[in-house]
Amino acid sequence: MSWWDSYGDLVVTGGVILVLLVLSGFFSGSETALTGASRSRMHMLAKQGDKRAARVLALLERKDRLIGAILLGNNLVNILASALATTVLVALFGDAGVAYATLGMTLLVLIFAEVLPKTYALSHTDKMAVRVAPPIRAVVVLFAPITHAVQLVVRATLKPFGIDLSTDLDGEQHEEELRGAIDLHDNEDPETRHERVMLKSILDLDDVEVADIMTHRRRVVMIDLGESVADNIDAVLGSPYTRIPVYRDDPDNIVGVLHAKALLREVRARQKADAEREGAPTPEADGGAVELTVSDLDSLDLGKLATPPWFIPDSTTLLDQLQAFRERREHFAIVIDEYGAFMGIVTLEDILEEIVGNIDDETDTPVPGVRPQPDGSYLVDGSVTLRLLAREFDWQLPDDDAATIAGLVLHESRLIPDPGQIFMFYGFRFEVVRRQRNQITLIRVTPPDDKDGEDADA
Repeated sequence: MSWWDSYGDLVVTGGVILVLLVLSGFFSGSETALTGASRSRMHMLAKQGDKRAARVLALLERKDRLIGAILLGNNLVNILASALATTVLVALFGDAGVAYATLGMTLLVLIFAEVLPKTYALSHTDKMAVRVAPPIRAVVVLFAPITHAVQLVVRATLKPFGIDLSTDLDGEQHEEELRGAIDLHDNEDPETRHERVMLKSILDLDDVEVADIMTHRRRVVMIDLGESVADNIDAVLGSPYTRIPVYRDDPDNIVGVLHAKALLREVRARQKADAEREGAPTPEADGGAVELTVSDLDSLDLGKLATPPWFIPDSTTLLDQLQAFRERREHFAIVIDEYGAFMGIVTLEDILEEIVGNIDDETDTPVPGVRPQPDGSYLVDGSVTLRLLAREFDWQLPDDDAATIAGLVLHESRLIPDPGQIFMFYGFRFEVVRRQRNQITLIRVTPPDDKDGEDADA
């Protein structure tokens, strides 16, 4: 063989090795891009008609076949490239060529077939995934019989050890994955933070019970049918609420829910009837100036105007209650405990506020019951819920055994504290400011004085 023929074979072999290294880099980069691609983004692109994104999703549906085909192709080209390099260098340098080939191919494969393509794929994951999906799909189909046989051997080997290779996720794992994806968006932009809190609150609806967010019976405005009608009408008109529970004699004996609009409608109808009966101008003709007499008021039956009450157990989750509100097309429910005792009320707005945060009214209170102080502490009403504090200030206080800030202090201190007593729980400082009988009504809360606390207070 002439020197030219040997040189020509060397050039051809070097070219083949170069092509094999390029293929190795293609397989390595494709593996990183396809396994790291955002499934949610691919799903959105596929819904918009992107066929390449649909191919990516199809490949990810059988990730075991995908990885098997890529690894098979990558190992084939790497081994073939190394064998060719060893043959050439052994012919040139003798036995020392084996060491040269090992060192040279290790460096080439590591730099140009592993690190370089995978680094690029990590920086352009989705873009590269949709580009490599068509050729990789062909590779998967081509190597399907081999990869299937390999998977059978792998499963048979691992089965005696009780190792399950199933990749199916249960509902809890799917929720954890979704929570993790939400937490990854940790941008401190106010809009991004608010959206993150809303999404996490939606996922919490199935874990929170109505007892944790209801308006306690101590704060519920109610009317007693045993009182005079005039007093009850004054109570309804003086209340900021449109729906008011109605009881007879005992607050636990709730017989209905009176809507202020129904009461005003009945009053208006009686005004018209009286005006027509006496030949006086109707309220519309006289600008609504006709008034009812005391006897007319006493003849009103508020019990008949009230709608039947809707009772729900305090253990109902917010998700179930939200769906029930939608199905019944109601906004108001009476919460009772396991003994049937009246505990409080819950409204559709209460559940919506768990998702979107406090819905400010004309009083424009940023966080109801919480007043920031110049020294960095907060004066917090005892009835403020821990979930509200976690949502508004990102305070990580456990709510497993208590729903309110006062309940947490009682649970942790194991006593009914006196005003001025100070406790330290979970890095927070709690000072009891005011107590009414056995109820803690005002607490001064000082968050942890560290970076996490500063971020939470911001």
